[in-house]
Amino acid sequence: MKKILLFLLISLSVVYPQIKFDDNFAEKTLRLDFYHTGNKNTETISFDKLIEEPIWSGTKKNLIDQFGYGSYLLKIFDDSTNTLIYSRGFSTLFQEWQTTEEAKNTLRSFSGSVVMPFPKNKVRVEILKRDRRNNFEVKFSYNVNPQSYFIIKEKAKPFPNFKVHYSGEPSQKLDIVLIPEGYSSEEMNKFKEDCNRFAGYLFEYSPFKENQNKINIWGVEAPSVQSGTDIPGKNIWMQTLLNSHFYTFDSERYLMTTDYFAIRDVAANAPNDQIYVIVNTEKYGGGAIYNYYNVTAADNKLSKQIFVHEFGHGLAGLADEYGDDPTYQDFYPLDVEPWEPNVTTLVNFESKWKNLVNDGTPIPTPDEEKYKNKIGAFEGAGYVPKGVYRPTGNSIMRAFSSNEFNEVCKSAIEKIINSYTE
Repeated sequence: MKKILLFLLISLSVVYPQIKFDDNFAEKTLRLDFYHTGNKNTETISFDKLIEEPIWSGTKKNLIDQFGYGSYLLKIFDDSTNTLIYSRGFSTLFQEWQTTEEAKNTLRSFSGSVVMPFPKNKVRVEILKRDRRNNFEVKFSYNVNPQSYFIIKEKAKPFPNFKVHYSGEPSQKLDIVLIPEGYSSEEMNKFKEDCNRFAGYLFEYSPFKENQNKINIWGVEAPSVQSGTDIPGKNIWMQTLLNSHFYTFDSERYLMTTDYFAIRDVAANAPNDQIYVIVNTEKYGGGAIYNYYNVTAADNKLSKQIFVHEFGHGLAGLADEYGDDPTYQDFYPLDVEPWEPNVTTLVNFESKWKNLVNDGTPIPTPDEEKYKNKIGAFEGAGYVPKGVYRPTGNSIMRAFSSNEFNEVCKSAIEKIINSYTE
């Protein structure tokens, strides 16, 4: 009882400031491009450019991050008052790369980008990085004058957009933009058909099917010179718009691109809270990173499950619920509670889904038949076989033998959708 009362008092004491959009921002987007450079233990974020984009599709109400998800945190401060007027958590491919074997001996640079509503007045942009103890440290700071004539206003990759599923005003909806990779000009009709197919896939799953009226889906007609994508392990190289490839971090199924600027250039042609790249290939693969971008193969027999699984990562910051992947090393410190909503080290289980566990279900929970459909804490998650726990024996975030999100994941997804629409 004391723990419950303490939790309630803490919850009630957290007050999110109500920032008035019209006082601080114009209805367009400011994009800041940068580079991550470093290795396993070092990181520098260096400024590249500012770009003005004509659409702001994000919320005008929930301007301060509510969730605390992501390995990074973008903060925007009014320069004259030092007031926080916008924040958003996100993760990056660079941070993920830092946990690989290559990062121990190699210095690399990755392109990065953050977007924010276009400020009316001078602001300070900060990018903070979460350390291994879950503390945020400022890694980058830059002062922006919105009147600067160095802010680029031209569209780098202008293409027409089209509506796939439309529910209403973008600033009041979750806007998903589907962009093509490896579709030639002659295959744009195929891409449009694929967009309709994937929209249908999304709405087969809870909680998306119950929230269709809160979601817009857009497509962008952006052809590539050649069809397909790079498969380095097979010595296949294609000239495509986004430079995607399998074998990311030498994992054959990991289909991504390090050309984040190109992704942002294409996505800028439509309202976008979430970017989803559809790659014109039958080969199994995909990937996604929270508030970064999502990728799926278009024509694999498991493309539906890949599409939905990866969107769990990109939209809601869900962790993979399987417990072993040699690509990553020391991914979670076992004495720190992970930020992802669907995994726990039991360090602070009260902050996760402990309230959903029935009396009589042991924690940790044995992976036995009698607990098959129970919510508990099952060992093996987040690429770690021991010491990290998932909510259920199986779900689509663990294996495709399950074709649904568990209740913990559904709740996390629904809260994210509502943050864009309420």
